[in-house]
Amino acid sequence: MTGTDDGTKAGTRGPARASGPRVPAPWVRTRLRAAPAAALALALLVALTAALAAAFPRAVDRYEDAGLRRTLDDASPRRTTVQFFAPRPDLELSLGEGENALREAALRKGYDAVLAAVDKPLVADRAQSSYGVRTSDPTDASDSFLARPSGLPPRVALVAQNALGAHSRPASGRLPRATDPVTATTSEVEAAVTTDTARTLHIKVGSVIHVPGLERAPLAVRITGIVAPREPDGAYWMSTPLIREPSLIQLPSDGGTYWIGALLLAPDAGPVLLGTPGKPERYWQVAPDTSGPTAHDVSGLASAVAALESGPGLARIRERVDPLTDATTDLDEVLSSFTELRSGIAPLVAVAAFGAGTVAAVVVLMASGLAAERRRGELALVRARGGSLPGVLGRLLAETAVVAVPAGALGLGAALLAVPHARLSSAVAAALAVTVLACVALPVRAAFAHRAVRVHGGREDIASVRPSRRRTVAELTVLVLATAAVAALRRGGTDDAGSSGGSGDQLVALAPVLVGVIAALVLVRLYPFPLRRLAGPAGRLRGVVAPLSLARAGRTSASTALPLLALLTALTTAAFGGSVLAGVHTARDHAALLATGADGRIEATHALPTALSGRIRDTRGVREAVPVSVAYRAQARRGSGTAGETAALVGVEPGPYGQLSRELDLGGFPARTLRATGPDGSGGSSGGSSGRGKAVVPAIASPSLADRFGTAPFSVQLEDDSTVTVRIAAVRDVTPAVTDLDFLVVDREALTRRAARPTALLLTGGHLDGAALRRAAGGGVDVRLRAEVRTAYVHSPLQSGAERIYTAAVAAGAGYAVLALLLALVRAAPERSALLARLRTMGLTRAQGRRLLVLESLPQALLAAVGGALTGWAAIRLLAPGLDLTAIAVAGRPAPGGTARLRTDALSLLVPSLAVLLVATGVALAQAWWTGRRGSVRELRAGDGR
Repeated sequence: MTGTDDGTKAGTRGPARASGPRVPAPWVRTRLRAAPAAALALALLVALTAALAAAFPRAVDRYEDAGLRRTLDDASPRRTTVQFFAPRPDLELSLGEGENALREAALRKGYDAVLAAVDKPLVADRAQSSYGVRTSDPTDASDSFLARPSGLPPRVALVAQNALGAHSRPASGRLPRATDPVTATTSEVEAAVTTDTARTLHIKVGSVIHVPGLERAPLAVRITGIVAPREPDGAYWMSTPLIREPSLIQLPSDGGTYWIGALLLAPDAGPVLLGTPGKPERYWQVAPDTSGPTAHDVSGLASAVAALESGPGLARIRERVDPLTDATTDLDEVLSSFTELRSGIAPLVAVAAFGAGTVAAVVVLMASGLAAERRRGELALVRARGGSLPGVLGRLLAETAVVAVPAGALGLGAALLAVPHARLSSAVAAALAVTVLACVALPVRAAFAHRAVRVHGGREDIASVRPSRRRTVAELTVLVLATAAVAALRRGGTDDAGSSGGSGDQLVALAPVLVGVIAALVLVRLYPFPLRRLAGPAGRLRGVVAPLSLARAGRTSASTALPLLALLTALTTAAFGGSVLAGVHTARDHAALLATGADGRIEATHALPTALSGRIRDTRGVREAVPVSVAYRAQARRGSGTAGETAALVGVEPGPYGQLSRELDLGGFPARTLRATGPDGSGGSSGGSSGRGKAVVPAIASPSLADRFGTAPFSVQLEDDSTVTVRIAAVRDVTPAVTDLDFLVVDREALTRRAARPTALLLTGGHLDGAALRRAAGGGVDVRLRAEVRTAYVHSPLQSGAERIYTAAVAAGAGYAVLALLLALVRAAPERSALLARLRTMGLTRAQGRRLLVLESLPQALLAAVGGALTGWAAIRLLAPGLDLTAIAVAGRPAPGGTARLRTDALSLLVPSLAVLLVATGVALAQAWWTGRRGSVRELRAGDGR
């Protein structure tokens, strides 16, 4: 055979091929060009999921940081400041050495040593920190011009604190000076007082206040100026509130009162305190910087505070300053209160996060499953023509990573821009997890599907595929995990879980998800049996639509578990989350109702004016005003020689008060319950105006009083020394007029005229105007509205932030569930379209086609809807005993009503389930309409690849 140099046959016409090896087309570029829409959809899904995953921990950090700052700001500087103090210098020192220890230079040196002992993350606010010397025991000031409320002389503390001029501005006069070196024997020093102290104690510029001396003549303190604090609420002034404003002290013995104030000396005038009996002490006050710490620094802050209170930090201070230095602060208690609140809220947020995260992960897996299903023939052909499994998987990983990695980075960037000023590490980890899942889902799915080389696969519907042993073992493992999580939550609750930390918390947070997983696995196994039983009777019906739809629904793909898992998990999370939010709102409403007793409450410590009731009824929004008289310190006793039981005696008008109690569901009763009877038990008026307690008055009592006194008559002494004899006729746990107190409710006609005068009005109305009510009520009364009390319960950003995160997580889970449903329908769309086209060639009408698609998709949607509602109800019933909603509802604030528990919310169960049915039906109708527009011939021509 002859040929040319390049190996081609002689005489062959055509262009010669170039020499050299043949370069194949790049796999990744070819695949992306072949399916740009699928690549774009995957990129959008990964970007959205990565953005949500990265934004979640940053949003949690944001509201936790805001909650910590609110907690620190709400606590007074007196509680948050770390105060160090040391007694007067050692008596063994000479007088000169002792005086030098109280001068500003020595105190400044100690201040520097104290600041050096402060460990991060605790940072001192140098602008508000202070130091100085003061008398720890205020002494009498006998000058006649000073204020004496009850004839007792005021007491004054001498304080020489640094930087007085930097933290105040002169209102009159000038700042005090110490021109000559001040000693313990100095006869006169200069001082300033704040505007509040000057106004209260009647001090003016030029006043001279004499302070007793110690083995010397009294010390004369001349007032040279009156100053106004620049930041009156700052730690410089409020760490020791006495230097800003005086305090009125009441003696416990005779009730006499006297004032205590502070005289602000020059910073270098401290040695003069050694000549007074006021027990001088040195002090250094470290105000923390509350703008810098974040929530994840709380444990470090607590450790730093503990080190300063009684640890190595205090040891270093004692070594460098004074061995007798001691420290005190309430900052550790403030941090502990924040930690307790966060521990009560975090498990609830974790439940929503795990639920939404599970649904999102399932949707990503479904998207990869859809891609693997559509490329099943291509990958099988590659394997049949010699493609190795690692080679195929590597190319699938590469083509997915080219799309997923930039999309994940884009989602991360969007999350960082949307939620700034939070930790970066958790956001990067979350976005990375989403990206890795998206990258490996398709190769792993393909690895399981194409382990063996085969060209034609068998049927994979649930009628032919039987569960393997591995699947059975996996389902049993998940069942054990779910049971353990539910048992842990029921036994320990979220409080114990939040305080224990570790993997146990995550298992508890996964409990609702695991309940949904178990339900999905069980329903997938049981789903075909009722459909097959219905197929027989349906076959005897006229028409082809019903039997055909049931037959197809009963032989759906075996991969139904993922869509059903997504729907059940989303519905369970939505029902659980909706019930949590509804329970929080209900708990706040109930606590506010118990705190006010009605929609509004007007109360005074004295009898209300007679005309006030009419003015209040005429106020806009008021429907009814029920008057009551409340004696909070009434003494109930059986016999004159027995000890009394303190209780609140409530005098009411039985008719209106009973109706109010019934409307509010607060211990309602009929009016005849309080109908007065005589000593012999006959009906009649009590004649209580005399106040002698001769008639027996029926009363409604709290449970504890009923247990103690029973049904026998006993006497009650009121605060005006009148008595009334009562007999317990009914027992109620609560009553509108009194909260968290033992009570007795009687007809106020049985009381004396003075005791029966109303001290409170209980108001009802839809939209009460607080400003109008306060104008009508005037001064000297307390006006509380139920709506205002309820708003006060939402105080910490931890509460509002957790509610927003919970709502967003539930909404995201619902959105991903809808996407999962759409993916499941899209996966079956080509087959359904081809089926409709074939059936139309055999005479099926468009209306019958629509009914066929709706009836075929309805069993799965109905299964998911009913299963989701039942699973959500079961999860709530199982987990409710271990969930405490009190922390997120009232944030640890004093609130009546006890513990707030989780209860089933009907709307949260039914609305998501109905939405699933509507979406499934709508998608089926839309698909039938679109297929009808394309025409049967076009579908049949394009049906080869289907």
